[in-house]
Amino acid sequence: MSVFPATPRPVNSPWGAIQQADQLAPGIWSVMTASHGGLLLSDARQDAMPDVLRLDENAYEEDADWCLVYLAFEGELAQQKTCTAGFLQLARDTARCWHSDRFTAHTSETVAPNESHILRTRAAYQAAIGEFCTTSAWGDWADWVPQGKTGVIARRLTSVNHLGRPTYADDEVCALIDKDAYAQRGEVTMLASIPHEIIDPPAELRSKRVA
Repeated sequence: MSVFPATPRPVNSPWGAIQQADQLAPGIWSVMTASHGGLLLSDARQDAMPDVLRLDENAYEEDADWCLVYLAFEGELAQQKTCTAGFLQLARDTARCWHSDRFTAHTSETVAPNESHILRTRAAYQAAIGEFCTTSAWGDWADWVPQGKTGVIARRLTSVNHLGRPTYADDEVCALIDKDAYAQRGEVTMLASIPHEIIDPPAELRSKRVA
């Protein structure tokens, strides 16, 4: 096992001034700011991250990226008194869900779509490429939306990246959908899969489009 030197307590982070910092292991700091937090790695730790787990910067935010550090140094962190087996399992589960491609590349363990939000989202968008999908919606509180309807803007889906983030073409349509039917929508709503009425976009939407 590699030996890493301890590093000074960091003062700043990509999320702002650090209010609390704990060194989980030499060169791995868990930090908190007024609004966010995560793990900060020393240069030596960042260099030691496996290629498939390493991010471009040495900051691994607390929502989803922190798990990559625990996965990389799992054996070492398992020996820390503050790191329980349950927490290490949480790290693995988080990596499975949010970084499924990285997780599989590192562990050779296959991740099923129902185990990963990213895989489910990506699959849903891949199935809808070429279709008009809703990107914005207004309830019947809007002046131009009749009672019992939901007004939507739908754009043609062109691609989705490895993180499940879609890309759309410029062409778009405005439509009305039954409010109750729209409430039952899935993660991706194709106009072709739900009864709808194409309408001319209201003046306020046209002006924003031009702007």
